[in-house]
Amino acid sequence: MNLQLNNKYALVCGSTQGIGRATAFALAEEGVHVTLIARNEDKLKEVLAALPTHRNHDYIIADFSNSEELKNKVSAYIEAYHGFHILVNNTGGPKGGPIFSAEISEFESAFTQHLKCNHLLAQLVVPFMKSEGYGRIINVISTSVKQPLDGLGVSNTIRGAVANWSKTLANELGQFGITVNNVLPGATGTERLTEIVKNKSSKLGITEEAAADAMRSIVPAKRFAKPEELADAITFLASARASYINGINLPVDGGRTKSL
Repeated sequence: MNLQLNNKYALVCGSTQGIGRATAFALAEEGVHVTLIARNEDKLKEVLAALPTHRNHDYIIADFSNSEELKNKVSAYIEAYHGFHILVNNTGGPKGGPIFSAEISEFESAFTQHLKCNHLLAQLVVPFMKSEGYGRIINVISTSVKQPLDGLGVSNTIRGAVANWSKTLANELGQFGITVNNVLPGATGTERLTEIVKNKSSKLGITEEAAADAMRSIVPAKRFAKPEELADAITFLASARASYINGINLPVDGGRTKSL
């Protein structure tokens, strides 16, 4: 299938590892000019060097805990170079733990890194998308927006806020040829999953392998996802072929989520 992405510009957040990195590669393979964004310049350079060289790829160094810095750096980049047809909002999840014992600062930090930064980036990229008559905003969030996950209180709360922000934005921007969708990863082989397995192992007093087996057992597919499988879904939603898909939550979880 021709996804009609050749020579589009994409800004991919959290693109030095996991789903973000896999998405950068998937988009680049479809002919997209990819701009990576993360806080670690050494890792950004490593990914940049590994991307297919037949397109003009670049990177921005920014820390999502500082929304004003992020806004200034991306704004300066757009002014100096170009806007973006595609925005992939992807930020590592808040630390786990029960919601009742969570500190207010944990909610504030997560709100900044996820909702505030997503919103600022959308405000920066949408004018170019409108001028092009083409825009794709894809938020990588969590299946917790359909079914809250035990032990992830802050994440469940903030991800839900992002999902509703996204749906509202989709309703406002659809008339301009801009779609806004959420991809909901299940258990995916990333550093985040490694952290969750370790926490589960410690909490239950079992080995990490036993904890991982328990998590796999509740997935109908009986395995964890590969980051590339999430990247494929994101890339399709970024494409011209997905022009009439707007305002949805798309679980990519091997069937784990019990709700429709």
